[in-house]
Amino acid sequence: MKKLNGSQMISEALKHEGVSVVFGYPGGAALNIYDETYKQNYFTHILTRHEQAAVHAADGYARATGKVGVAFVTSGPGFTNAVTGLATAYADSIPLVLISGQVALPLIGTDAFQEIDAVGISRPCVKHNFLVKTVDELPLVLKQAFYIARSGRPGPVHIDIPKDVTAAIGEFKYPDEIKMQTYKPNTKGHPNQIKKACEAIAKSKKPIVYIGGGAVSSNSSDEIRKFISKTKIPAVETLMALGVLRSDDELNLGMVGMHGSYAANMALSEADLIICFGARFDDRVTGKLSEFGKNAKVIHVDIDPSSIGKIVNAEFPIVGDLKNVMIELNNKIDLDPANFASWRDQIKIYENLHPLCFKDSDDVLKPQWVVQNIANIVGDDAIIATDVGQHQMWVAQFYPFNHPRQLLTSGGLGTMGFGLPSAMGAAFGSDKPVIAVSGDGGFLMNVQELMTLSANKKRVINIVLNNNFLGMVRQWQTFFYGGRYSNTDLELQPDFVKVCEGFGGIGFSVETKDEFKKALQTALKSDTVSVIEVKIDRFENVLPMVPAGAAIYNMILE
Repeated sequence: MKKLNGSQMISEALKHEGVSVVFGYPGGAALNIYDETYKQNYFTHILTRHEQAAVHAADGYARATGKVGVAFVTSGPGFTNAVTGLATAYADSIPLVLISGQVALPLIGTDAFQEIDAVGISRPCVKHNFLVKTVDELPLVLKQAFYIARSGRPGPVHIDIPKDVTAAIGEFKYPDEIKMQTYKPNTKGHPNQIKKACEAIAKSKKPIVYIGGGAVSSNSSDEIRKFISKTKIPAVETLMALGVLRSDDELNLGMVGMHGSYAANMALSEADLIICFGARFDDRVTGKLSEFGKNAKVIHVDIDPSSIGKIVNAEFPIVGDLKNVMIELNNKIDLDPANFASWRDQIKIYENLHPLCFKDSDDVLKPQWVVQNIANIVGDDAIIATDVGQHQMWVAQFYPFNHPRQLLTSGGLGTMGFGLPSAMGAAFGSDKPVIAVSGDGGFLMNVQELMTLSANKKRVINIVLNNNFLGMVRQWQTFFYGGRYSNTDLELQPDFVKVCEGFGGIGFSVETKDEFKKALQTALKSDTVSVIEVKIDRFENVLPMVPAGAAIYNMILE
């Protein structure tokens, strides 16, 4: 058994966990960790330009690869800057480990320089956290952190390590396996519950499959596609599930919820059986709860027992890993798909009545056209990251997602500033083209990460849909606040081309379709970061739209 100091233990643990990249920003309380980072050759450390971006990058890396993302920060403001990243990952169940430096143990509670109660702050927005008080407990804590982050319902884990613990020497033995008496996720669905679910599906007349982000984190896409193909039951996807089914699957009704398709919302409203795979009945999907699925029974499959029955009662709850449950469902389901033919015909009427569409123009670029043509130019395998706002919904509606882990977006917390750094994280985990679509508001929140990309010679193409507004807030002000545009006008903007060039990248500003196509093709051939500012119709709205508190069948369509 070898003796190592605490910082060496961290590096060794990351080696054992197969970590190849860490995002971070150093500071006084983390200097021992960074000194060992300098000496080791197990992983590459990416110096971001802000701690929030470091955690978002680790998040984006995790979403794109399915691996645990890792970030380092220092104490005090270094940690508080990272909190939004933790909360974003927690809301979307993303596996992530954040290691923060802390003042030395004797200084805790003395209001020392850059001291803050980090574990107290992180507690509501992580799956678990640790304050490490002795070097001897550090190997087990590190092992537990990675296990907790990736198992069950994934999520971020925070480890706060005082500076004297990172310097202390102890015996290093990294556990091969982990057993936690108070944490034992149930991965196998109960056979009797699966049997009852199969019987309920066979008896139903108007079933709908409702797919959530758990289908992505559990790597269940193939099994769900098999289930849909076998049963011919129509399906809807949440924002977090886009790509689980192919966009061109005739049984895929598209995104459901506040900005979901008319057919998806109507089908979910009129179903007599909702088959929920890894979703949590978020308010953006359910709308007015008393009107949601009021004629439907519910099958709810989820790894997290606390999610089942939390919002909507489930007559057929199944706790287990979705992939395992799907395998059993596919083996046991026995029905005639023709039983649902009239239901599929009814849904086809909804699809034809109000398809997703927009009025194109030769005078001004429409954002929907831009999104469609990103897909036409970059190909089927590109990773698309978005910020939060109107552009996010246009991407969700009009980009043809055909693969899981293809869309990186902040769904639960809705974090502006997420797009660029999450795309950066994906670029360090994948060789696929990475496109970040942002609005002119959110893009500026972490614009400094253009420098990180430039310094590391990473090509991420940033497409900024510029309507000189905080667009989604402006849309709400249009519909619900009498057109009183309070503090949403961004008429005064920087020169986005010069901003990117100042960070060492290349920039374009476009106003026509030909200009956009040429700019994107040029950016794809480049070997550096780029920004394409696209000047779009200022007052274009995201439709359909379900007003807050309304039933999801009550949509604003025009």
